Amino acid sequence: MSRTAEAPPTSFLAEVKDAVTPRATLLVIGVVALQLLFIASYVGALHHPKPKDVAFGVVAPGAAAERTVARLEKLPGGPLDPRALADEATAREQIANRDIDGALLVDPNGTTDTLLVASGGGKTLSNALVSLTTALEKDQGRTVRTVDVVPADAQDANGLTPFYLVVGWCVGGYLCASALAISAGARPANLRRAVIRLASMALVAIVGGLGGAVIVGPVLGALPGSVAALWGLGALITFAVGAATLALQCVFGIVGIGVAVLLVVILGNPSAGGALPPPMLPPFWNAIGPALPPGAGTWTARSIAYFKSNDITTSTLILTAWAALGTAITLAAGSRNKQAQPRGPQGRGELRNL
Repeated sequence: MSRTAEAPPTSFLAEVKDAVTPRATLLVIGVVALQLLFIASYVGALHHPKPKDVAFGVVAPGAAAERTVARLEKLPGGPLDPRALADEATAREQIANRDIDGALLVDPNGTTDTLLVASGGGKTLSNALVSLTTALEKDQGRTVRTVDVVPADAQDANGLTPFYLVVGWCVGGYLCASALAISAGARPANLRRAVIRLASMALVAIVGGLGGAVIVGPVLGALPGSVAALWGLGALITFAVGAATLALQCVFGIVGIGVAVLLVVILGNPSAGGALPPPMLPPFWNAIGPALPPGAGTWTARSIAYFKSNDITTSTLILTAWAALGTAITLAAGSRNKQAQPRGPQGRGELRNL
């Protein structure tokens, strides 16, 4: 009986060498780097919260205001950035306009002063102001009562709903752009296909923006504010992140997805002012947060929900800039290849290169 000759066994090391290409090795190294950066960014931003340069008003008669401001300016670590205000109405107005985060009203005829806070801007910060002021007043033989002039909604646990809402919109943006890259290639084949990608991204942004606004508003009752305004914000955030991710893919190829994760998730989320409002973040995260979509979006969402849409011009312009720059780069990349890809059987080539 004849025996079929068996092929010599392939060594394990040879199989590993064939499977682990230089490109795969670089991608794995990149994933590990993102993992470590994720840990460093989140723990670095959130592990030791303390107030720093919190905009704070002082209302007191005559020289008492100057003395109080001087005392607050000398606090160790500089937790407050105090300024004298004319009266309680001015303090309340500046809090509502998001010019300051709190104010102390000194009663010259008694021993109990009043602290104005705005938990709608972040409960962690308002609680920190209460603790700090209570300790300071106790040292002076005085007591303090707290008035929340812009309270967070009862259904908005710890004031985090605006942040989680914005995170959801950001996730929708970069996941949609990533799906287009995985299914059709990182770079659009021509200008027309770049336009199709951006139009798809815009449609997802409109639907996702509306869905998020309806869920946190009428469905769950977790966030007050105009549904229409939140819808517009959600559409802008989703499109801004999606267009930026498309642009990064045009520049870096599939690695652009990792760059988007770095900017939006690793750097953007911990610096967004969600878990910790900006004055309680370390300097690096406090500095970069407002310029990234999660930070600009969280600030705007809180303003819409609790502060009558005050002080949203800068953050809205930042989001618009991300959307515009991402769109411009994506269109420019598509226009570089004016020759359409040949159509395969049943037009499958057209789909592969969207």
